Amino acid sequence: MGKDGDEQPELTVDSEGPRTGESQERGVDKAIDLVYSLNDRPPWYLCILLGFQHYILAFGGIIAIPLILAEPLCIKDNNVAKSQLISTIFFVSGLCTLLQTCIGIRLPILQGGTFSFITPTLAILALPKWQCPEPNGPVMLSMQMQNGTSSLQMEKSDEVWMSRIREIQGAILVSSLLQIILGFSGLVGLVLKFIGPLAIAPTINLIGLSLFIEAGKKCGGHWGIAALTVGLILLFSQYLSKVNVPMIAYKDKKWKVFQYPLFKLFSALFGMCGGWLVCFLLTIFDVLPSKSEQYGFSARTDISHDAVTNAPWFHVPYPGQWGWPTVSVSSVLGMIAGVLASTMESIGDYYACARLSGAPPPPTHAINRGIAVEGIGCILAALWGTGNGTTSYSQNIAALGITKVGSRLVLQTTGILMIVLGIFGKFGAVFITIPDPVIGGMFLVMFGMIAAVGISNLQYVDLNSSRNLLILGFSTFSGLVLPTWFHSNAGIIDTGVKELDQVIVVLFTTHMFIGGFFGFVLDNTIPGTDKERGIKSWRDKVHGESQSMCDHSCYEIPFCSRVFKRFRCFQYLPFLPSYMTTREGLE
Repeated sequence: MGKDGDEQPELTVDSEGPRTGESQERGVDKAIDLVYSLNDRPPWYLCILLGFQHYILAFGGIIAIPLILAEPLCIKDNNVAKSQLISTIFFVSGLCTLLQTCIGIRLPILQGGTFSFITPTLAILALPKWQCPEPNGPVMLSMQMQNGTSSLQMEKSDEVWMSRIREIQGAILVSSLLQIILGFSGLVGLVLKFIGPLAIAPTINLIGLSLFIEAGKKCGGHWGIAALTVGLILLFSQYLSKVNVPMIAYKDKKWKVFQYPLFKLFSALFGMCGGWLVCFLLTIFDVLPSKSEQYGFSARTDISHDAVTNAPWFHVPYPGQWGWPTVSVSSVLGMIAGVLASTMESIGDYYACARLSGAPPPPTHAINRGIAVEGIGCILAALWGTGNGTTSYSQNIAALGITKVGSRLVLQTTGILMIVLGIFGKFGAVFITIPDPVIGGMFLVMFGMIAAVGISNLQYVDLNSSRNLLILGFSTFSGLVLPTWFHSNAGIIDTGVKELDQVIVVLFTTHMFIGGFFGFVLDNTIPGTDKERGIKSWRDKVHGESQSMCDHSCYEIPFCSRVFKRFRCFQYLPFLPSYMTTREGLE
């Protein structure tokens, strides 16, 4: 039976959905009014819709990584390889999301490619042995030349980039073992005691700052289109972020109107699609130049059109598809900097995700297991050959607070969608047609945000302290100066041991390693109080919530609780729920 109120438009998403109420209202921030909390199970059709929304939110960050790596991997003009890389990274991101939500931290947290690995990857591929060969017609493979290119030439072209990605795979594979050790051994807490905001800020800040060259290359193809893309993203994400769009939903045999923050959720997607559409129209009306040497040619959308038509409908990524990883000491040591940065970033994400999904703050065993599973995810990414690792996605965590849906099942649905869509070859090939200037505009905003996230860690630090200003300024500036010098003078590094020369070059051309190393050493050696260093307020913010007494059953591994409680040996493993009970007994 209808009521008069049913005829009025709803101002928020309907909040009368079913709740299980399992351990969700104890010790949880009461200000968060969730439609579905962690253990709730929305209807299947809603799971698909909300899951696809998370997929779209992560789209920009995931798609950016193979596009950045295309040139240093020598596949700038190899559309087949690019589409396969795109499909692979989506496929593996889906696998890792399922792994993390089912047996890892077990929070609704999406796993995708990480920019923390980009800087060391570029440093490795900048070594003289991995420089791309001079372009010559037969070697540079494109779909347009497929019929006229011999199989021998195609194999030669494939070996050029596959040998490079195998080197990156090996570096990620071995360095990610550190993340697994930190998680399964419980050393994460010990490491955190020595890492504060003054070490984290320059590390993450330099991830964004060091990628300005990549953004500049893409934008330089047509600065007008790049500026348009930036303008659209800013318009949707900032100026229209508080504008809710009226939408219609059918529920309880009635059509209802509700307000939805469409622009805020899909700002990057709308901005990129807007720039893409303008480029398509300019191409259709032949406004953009048709000769490759002319300025603005890279903004055309028909340059890689053949990649879609010739791509296979189905391509199932599999381990070792580019060959088995190769390992070198210099590459592994360089990649470790990325692993540590990714680990620190994920720990902060876990606490934020728990708060926004209606879960109690994650206990120690859950954090340890989450980091370990993230390391396993990076190893899977290395075996499949994404050219990258995986980490938690902050933008998807933020979306939990906007949509008021913190259900674990929704993110598991997202993982399944990513796997399925990663198998469709043509789906991955479509993204290759995005013009470089549009990608460059997205990079300008995205990399700037990464740099700003690093700076935001300084909110806990006393910036009136000359000690802190010295550490911050020196570590950040050194992270820009030293890699630039080593890039220009790598040839003069000669210790007599080739492997050692490569280690020195890779480490000292990795911006985030330099910044993080100096920040870590100086912050722990120059005298300063915990309050001055920001350690006290940072720990109170990140870790203080975990002291509250809450029901942590939502962090238990499914179907295994009875086994872990039955045998005493499991109480000594810091990544299992039974470890929590032991620790509480000691305290």
